[in-house]
Amino acid sequence: MIVAVDGPTASGKGTIARALAAHFALPHLDTGLLYRAVGRQCAVQGGNPDDPADALAACAFPDSLLADPELRSEATGGLASRVSVHPGVRQALYERQRAFALQEGGAVLDGRDIGTVIAPEAEVKLFVVASVPARAERRFREMQAAGRAVSLAEIAADLEARDRRDRTRAEAPLVAASDAVLLDTSDLPREAAIAAAIEIARTKAAALPENRSA
Repeated sequence: MIVAVDGPTASGKGTIARALAAHFALPHLDTGLLYRAVGRQCAVQGGNPDDPADALAACAFPDSLLADPELRSEATGGLASRVSVHPGVRQALYERQRAFALQEGGAVLDGRDIGTVIAPEAEVKLFVVASVPARAERRFREMQAAGRAVSLAEIAADLEARDRRDRTRAEAPLVAASDAVLLDTSDLPREAAIAAAIEIARTKAAALPENRSA
């Protein structure tokens, strides 16, 4: 069973995807981390994330970079959004994500174009959303816990800018697949959001021809 979890930054899709992977005993890939690695590598190399050539060159990042805690920073998130608009970058990372999705037994992937581009045949598709104020508050608490100095207003402005880039880019824009189930986590506690996602996935799994993952 392939599970696609899409949605904007800080909507809760990563938390939900990890919980689904644990519940159904499936491997999980945070595809956004790949783009964050490209953005981070671009910065390390002194490149311009808005330049297609510089961004593409950064796709050759070392695997060790995926363990860098700096990938989770707001600054790197902004870089990821900028490099992800380039078709060359998306194509360079496509095969890696596609192979993960199609591995034997299935997988859970979260990102922004899993259900529409990477794995359109996914049996379970979730599109996780939340209001900008709710997402900004969550990210603000995360940054405070990590000891990072950033204002709530700055985070909200960054989220809105990233949403605009992700939704208006020409290549694989952030959009819900026509057969995705919308899950709004704005007012849902973490455990309630996870429970709702598991129930959606369980219902979809039960409807599979061989009932493989119910």
